[in-house]
Amino acid sequence: MPWNPHMSRDTLEYHWGKHHRAYVDNLNKQIVGTELDGKTLEDVILATYNKGDLLPPFNNAAQAWNHEFFWESMKPGGGGEPSGELLQLIKRDFGSFEEFVKELKAAAATQFGSGWAWLAYKANKLDVGNAENPLPSEEDKKLVVVKSPNAVNPLVWNYSPLLTIDVWEHAYYLDFQNRRPDYISTFMEKLVSWEAVSSRLVKAKAGAA
Repeated sequence: MPWNPHMSRDTLEYHWGKHHRAYVDNLNKQIVGTELDGKTLEDVILATYNKGDLLPPFNNAAQAWNHEFFWESMKPGGGGEPSGELLQLIKRDFGSFEEFVKELKAAAATQFGSGWAWLAYKANKLDVGNAENPLPSEEDKKLVVVKSPNAVNPLVWNYSPLLTIDVWEHAYYLDFQNRRPDYISTFMEKLVSWEAVSSRLVKAKAGAA
């Protein structure tokens, strides 16, 4: 079990084996034979978000995507500091790595109820109806920390997610009970894969260009 002692076998089997699998199985049942069948998971999420008026498959689609993204945000022996362009942008947009960690931890700790905390790359202004929406400028292209309730993720805001912390209670209760801040600290100090985050940043910047 590569993530012991930071994430127990029980948590992984319960979280990945039951919760994540249920989202995938339920989504497949919901979309089979519909116009969503065969679309990418990202396209299903955007179509069923429906500008905030959620369609029935949204929660299962987004939770399936969020969980896969979450697992890929970790590695055995993770933690430490990032390097290269990712670290440079973190320092530029948050002032320091320490300030970034503080902001991300705060977002995760203060997400009321179930949800997620994210580091995302924001390259475009929101598409707001009846409002001036100019082309993005360089100052719009930056790293941001955001939090989202339930299954919502930054894809629906046209941001590129780079890192997430799952703060649904089932993500940590077996190992940490109600001590969400301890779980968040363990994630950042022992589990986060900065290599994965850096790779996502490269793709996000290429997509924005």
